[in-house]
Amino acid sequence: MPVIKIVFFHFDSIEYSQALADAIQRMVGWPVVVEPIEFDHSYAYHPERHQYHSSQILLGIKNLIPTDQDKVLAVTDLDLFIPILTFVFGEAQLDGPTAVISTFRLRPEYYGLPKNSELVLDRMIKESVHEIGHTFGLVHCWNSGCVLNVSTYVEEIDLKNAEFCPDCKKQLDQAHLKLK
Repeated sequence: MPVIKIVFFHFDSIEYSQALADAIQRMVGWPVVVEPIEFDHSYAYHPERHQYHSSQILLGIKNLIPTDQDKVLAVTDLDLFIPILTFVFGEAQLDGPTAVISTFRLRPEYYGLPKNSELVLDRMIKESVHEIGHTFGLVHCWNSGCVLNVSTYVEEIDLKNAEFCPDCKKQLDQAHLKLK
């Protein structure tokens, strides 16, 4: 069976790794493996913005995929962007093999609030499941409680669930059947 490989790079702590892997496996229904990696991300740096281009990171991590059916989720604490947006919490290749999320703007400290590890983990899970959903071909959902609902602001992440709505879950199950 294919796997979801979670890789951590430029990330100061992997205290969340097992809880994140367990949640993703439960929500998505695929085995998950976790490993830290050495990854030269400097090519994705945009000096004028002081951020990293997430689409370029996706291309760079593509070679970490063991088989054609596997997925890779990169987790970093770098500040990510795409050219048309000020920042992104994450990005994925729609119906492709790779996704990336950043904890940079998921941490309450970024907004001047006290550190809260449980909140960071909750946000990481939601963003990870969201982006992995895209790798299975799922698009944004209009159901405000669905994990695939758009999150432009961190507060929107907090308002939605970590689970797929029934319609998105059905689409995910259909995508799994195609890959088996």
